[in-house]
Amino acid sequence: MSAVIIDGKQIASDVRAEVALNVSKLKEKGIAPCLAVILVGNNPASVSYVTGKRKALAEVGMLDRSIELPEDTSEKELLDLIEKLNKDDSVHGILVQLPLPKHIDEDKIIMAISPSKDVDGFHPVSVGNLMIGRPGFLPCTPHGIIVLLQKMGIETSGKHAVVIGRSNIVGKPVSILLARKDVNCTVTMCHTGTKNMAEITRQADILVVASGHPHTLTGDMVRDGAVVIDVGVNRIPDASKKSGFRLIGDCDFDDLKEKASFITPVPGGVGPMTIAMLMVNTLESAQSRLNEGK
Repeated sequence: MSAVIIDGKQIASDVRAEVALNVSKLKEKGIAPCLAVILVGNNPASVSYVTGKRKALAEVGMLDRSIELPEDTSEKELLDLIEKLNKDDSVHGILVQLPLPKHIDEDKIIMAISPSKDVDGFHPVSVGNLMIGRPGFLPCTPHGIIVLLQKMGIETSGKHAVVIGRSNIVGKPVSILLARKDVNCTVTMCHTGTKNMAEITRQADILVVASGHPHTLTGDMVRDGAVVIDVGVNRIPDASKKSGFRLIGDCDFDDLKEKASFITPVPGGVGPMTIAMLMVNTLESAQSRLNEGK
């Protein structure tokens, strides 16, 4: 048995194409969807992520209001900028790239973004809406995982989903989304305090692994035919690469691809979906502005 490799790049491309079509329709009605991405400092990983987001904005035809600030930008300066963007009706989404320099309180910054422009889905209001099933922006990576499952035609209703990881960005929200009635999984969450994890993972029909550590999930920990969604991105040294490193996930891909029915690669699996869903959220924000008659 060899797993079907889930092509996140292709599915994300299809999502962006659909967004681009709707962006052009909105522009005909006088609304130009606009995202402001704020980057503080020059963390290499953050610079790379922001570059990917700006490329996607150009591809779907959205306005790019990206702002790059120096490392020594004060917390007050950043808060003032967010307040200005909150009041700007031409801006539909605000995203502050994390992590921020240590002298800036990330929670305070997230709280400052208007929930109506919180396209990352990190504001407590957005998280509350997610929790109780009210309309609102869904966090991009968890939402992308659900879309991958749906686009691949993977049956979820009544299935046992095991999530490894309890972060606010992936583990907790994807557990909630998997348990929603439209997905309808029975969900177990594992984490560093879980005992006998392999006993639990071997019961899973669907595994979402977001632990932040390579080889968290190995072949002996899954049953034949399980679906494996690997959220991890880890850099490991590789002298054969020009960069000196290569990217691997949180799963032992080579081991698991012989047992799983479906598996996401790293890179090229979940990652592209995160940016695609950010475009979806920004589009939804612009559409709601149109509906409000603004």
